[in-house]
Amino acid sequence: MDVITRHIVFSGRIQGVGFRFTALNIANRCGLTGYVRNLPDGDVEMLAQGTAEMIDNCIRDLQDSFVGTISHIDIEEATPDPKLTDFRITF
Repeated sequence: MDVITRHIVFSGRIQGVGFRFTALNIANRCGLTGYVRNLPDGDVEMLAQGTAEMIDNCIRDLQDSFVGTISHIDIEEATPDPKLTDFRITF
């Protein structure tokens, strides 16, 4: 199982709608480690570690949960962080 890390930024009307808590639940269900947090500009940042399939499933489930709310998703490869052992909401 090849673990990868992706830095994901969700844009749209996504703060104040339960996005981070939904992301936490979906990421845990998908078996990911990492974090999700609000950014000052209104975007939401996620760092997700797992297999490519696990991360893709998480993103798809978030898109399905927030249809019409997410306007853009920016995804970049990131450096794995072995200190991330669970998925959490950070501030």
